[in-house]
Amino acid sequence: MNAGTAARLDRIGTDGAYVIVPMDHGITLGAVSGLADIESTIDAVTRGGADSVLTQKGIAPRVHPNKNGAGYVVHLNASTSIGPHNNDKRLTGTVKEAVRAGADAVSFHINVGSDYERDQLEELSQITDEASEYGMPVLAMAYARGPDVDEHDAENLGHAVRLAEEVGSDVVKTAYSGDAESFERVVESTRLPVVIAGGEPEGDRATLDAVRGAMDAGAAGVSIGRSVFQHDDPEAITRAVSAVVHDGESAEDALREAGLTVEF
Repeated sequence: MNAGTAARLDRIGTDGAYVIVPMDHGITLGAVSGLADIESTIDAVTRGGADSVLTQKGIAPRVHPNKNGAGYVVHLNASTSIGPHNNDKRLTGTVKEAVRAGADAVSFHINVGSDYERDQLEELSQITDEASEYGMPVLAMAYARGPDVDEHDAENLGHAVRLAEEVGSDVVKTAYSGDAESFERVVESTRLPVVIAGGEPEGDRATLDAVRGAMDAGAAGVSIGRSVFQHDDPEAITRAVSAVVHDGESAEDALREAGLTVEF
């Protein structure tokens, strides 16, 4: 890893741990709750302790005045929920455009096991090569998704995260397998820092229990979107997530200290 990549990687995390809030969902879902007034959401989650936020390149002017010194990741592919093939993520930007947008890192989504894996694998490989020329870290969002693929199976997830390392990524995001024991196998599949996705919102306690389990398994943090930016109190839930990731708190203690209801 060159000096520029290492320096920028430090900007999107804290001491090798990551609380990233992705808000690139405007392409996928439209201007849903939490994204219509994205400025306020960015301000809230970064005040709550998010290390970095993530959007598509066109949102950059709305990010920088509101991120309170946090890092910024530009996402480089997408699809829509109303299109015929949601797994078919297409390029929406380049590393050079991300540099112009003031990014500290770029991210790219690949669905391992899908009909589109071949093209996405080639594009991710090209992005990591281009990013290295700019000293730009690459966050690979590597999911196990496709026909007859179990999206939470630890072996499938382990394959996905290893693929990300093999093609030159610097951090990898994937789904949580459901428990710490199985997720250890995912983390052990790569030397990259592994962060977990949030998935469908299932409540604060479920979110924090997943974060705690992933951290216990050796994960490096989280990249959680909807459970944070669509929360009634984005600042509070971010503070709770950050307490688990950065301070080693239990789910219960983190929720209580953030002023949120502790569910049993």
